[in-house]
Amino acid sequence: MKVLALLLCSSALAGCSLFGKKPAAAPAAAPVAAPAAGAAPAATLAAKPAVKSDGKGFLPPGESGNVAIDSIVVVVNDDVITQRELNNRIKTVTGRMKAQNVALPDAADLRRQMLERMIVERAQLQMAKEMGVRVDDLQLDRAIARIAEAQKLSVQDLRNQMEKDGMPYAAFREEIREEIIMQRLREHEVDAKIQISDAEVDSFLAAEKAAAAEQFELNISQIMIRIPDNATAEVIAQRRARAEEVMRQLRTGADFAKMAGTYSDSSDALQGGVVGWRQPERLPPVFAEALVKLKPGQVTPIIKSVGAFHILKVSERRSLAEAQAVAAVQQTHARHILIKVTPTMSAADAKRKLLELKERLDNKAAKFEDLARLVSNDGSAAKGGDLGWLYPGDTMPEFETAMNNLKIGEVSDPVETSFGIHLIEVLERKSDDVSKERERNNARQAIRERKMEEEAESWQREVRDRAYVEFRTEDGSNPAK
Repeated sequence: MKVLALLLCSSALAGCSLFGKKPAAAPAAAPVAAPAAGAAPAATLAAKPAVKSDGKGFLPPGESGNVAIDSIVVVVNDDVITQRELNNRIKTVTGRMKAQNVALPDAADLRRQMLERMIVERAQLQMAKEMGVRVDDLQLDRAIARIAEAQKLSVQDLRNQMEKDGMPYAAFREEIREEIIMQRLREHEVDAKIQISDAEVDSFLAAEKAAAAEQFELNISQIMIRIPDNATAEVIAQRRARAEEVMRQLRTGADFAKMAGTYSDSSDALQGGVVGWRQPERLPPVFAEALVKLKPGQVTPIIKSVGAFHILKVSERRSLAEAQAVAAVQQTHARHILIKVTPTMSAADAKRKLLELKERLDNKAAKFEDLARLVSNDGSAAKGGDLGWLYPGDTMPEFETAMNNLKIGEVSDPVETSFGIHLIEVLERKSDDVSKERERNNARQAIRERKMEEEAESWQREVRDRAYVEFRTEDGSNPAK
C-alpha cells in the first residue's frame, strides 16, 4: 500500500470526509521519451516536415515557420530533458492545480521547480537501471488496477478519464512504472537501512506522555439531517428547517438521544447518536472548532457540511493522559461485507443489496462467510470478511460505533463510511491490558515514518548532487534559476 499511496500523490506541486480523508490526485503525466545521449550534438533536435523546395535550397513562403523544434534543456548524466517534455509536465501540473482550485505559483517558479523535480527523477531512474530495478507489465497492470479501485473506477474508466484530460494512456502507464521503480529504489536505498534504537523509543514514549497531559478528547454525539444529492434550494431549505426544529426542541429541554433516534439520518441514530470518544484533531476542523468551546452537556449550533446539517453534543471531556491510564480496553473480533459505491453502484443500490443479504442471514438461508467471499469488495473477502481482533480506533468512527452497539452474533443494518457500505457481524469480544509491546511497536513505527521522510529527502539530494547536470541555453546560464 505504500506504493499505492506514492502513486496517488506523485506530483510534488499538486495537493496530495465527514470523518474521512480527501481523495488523492492522479499522478502527473509521464515525460515523453528523451533522445539518447550523443544523438544530437547540437543544442536542438529538428523534426522537419517533408516539403519541396524551389530547387535552390529555399522553402516556400510560410513553410519554414512550421518546422517543429525541440531543444535540449538539460543533460542529466547520459540522458536529456527536452523543452517539449518540460512543457508537457508543466501543462499537466498546471491543469491539475486549476482543477483543484490551487493557486498557481509564478510561471518562472513553476518552471524551476518542475525542471528540478525532473532532474532528480532522471537521476534516480538511471540509478535504478544500473541496479537492475524493473517493473514488468503484469506488476504494472496490478498497480493501475489498485489506482482505479482507490478512485472507485474501472481500469477502462480510468483510461477514458486520462485521455479526456489530454494524457495518452501509454504515457500514463510509463509514469506509473517510473513511480514504482523509484519507490522500490528508495525502499532499497533508504527504508531498509533505517535503524531505531530502544533509547529512541523510550524518548518518544516519554515525550508522548508529557504531551498527553495537555491534550484532551471528547465523548460526542450527533444528530445529522442529510441533504440529498443534487438537492434543489427548496429541498435544502426544508432540511435546514428540520434541523432548526430539532434545535428548538433541544433548547426547550428535549432529550438529545431521543431526538437523535427520531430525527437523525446517521447510522448511529438508534444508539442515541453516540459517536464516542474523539480527539479534536481527528474531527473535521468545522466540527472541532465548535466542540472545543463546549462544556459537557452543551450542544453546538447547527453546522452545515457538504452533505448534511449537524448538531453535536459533548457528553464528557477528559485528558488524553486519563484515557491512556485506563488499563483495560475492549477488543472486538468482527467481520464485514463491503460494497463500494461506484458510478455503476449507487449508495442506495448498495444498501438495498446488503439489506437483501441481511434478510438471508437473519433467516439462516446463507452463511456470512460465504456471502462475504461472493460479494464483498474488500481484501478480507477471501477470509470470509474476517477483520481479526480490532482495537478502539482501528476502524472508521461510523464503523466502530455501529460495531460497538452490536451483540455477539448480531448483524448490523447497512453502515456507510467513506470506504462504502458495510454489513458488520461481531464474533466475540475480550478485554485485555494494553500491551506494552504494542505500545512500543506503535512508537517504533511512528519514528520509522518520520525518519523515512527525513532520510529520503537527504538521499534525493545526494543522488542529485552526484549526477552530472549540464544546462543548455544560448548564454550558458542555468535556466532553473
